Amino acid sequence: MNREELIEYAVSEHGAQPEYLWKKYPNYFVLRHSAGGKWFAVVMDVPKRRLGLDRDGSVYIADLKCGPILGGSYLGKKGFLPAYHMNKENWISVLLDGSVPREEFITLLETSYYLTK
Repeated sequence: MNREELIEYAVSEHGAQPEYLWKKYPNYFVLRHSAGGKWFAVVMDVPKRRLGLDRDGSVYIADLKCGPILGGSYLGKKGFLPAYHMNKENWISVLLDGSVPREEFITLLETSYYLTK
C-alpha cells in the first residue's frame, strides 16, 4: 500500500480526511475519528537513515496503534519498524513502499482504528 491508497481507503471506509497539522512538515498528516477526534494513523515521510535503514533518501511510513503483543509480533518482519515519534510499546511504523501486502496493512489499519475509538 502507498500513501495515496491509504488516503483513498481511509476516506471511503471511515470518512477520515487527512489533516496536515504541521507547517514545518507539509507532507505529514494524521487520520482521526470523526467522533472524538483521536488519531488512528500518522503518516510521515522520514529519512531512511533515521529509521535505521542503511539507505539514502526518504520513505513514507504510517504509525498505527496495535498494542505491545501484536506490535512485537511484527517487528523484524520486512516493512515493520518500531514506531517513529509515537509510543513504541503501543504503536508500530509500517513502510508505505509496497513491502507490506495490502491486506496485512488494512488489517493493522483497522486494528488501529478500533483500538483508538
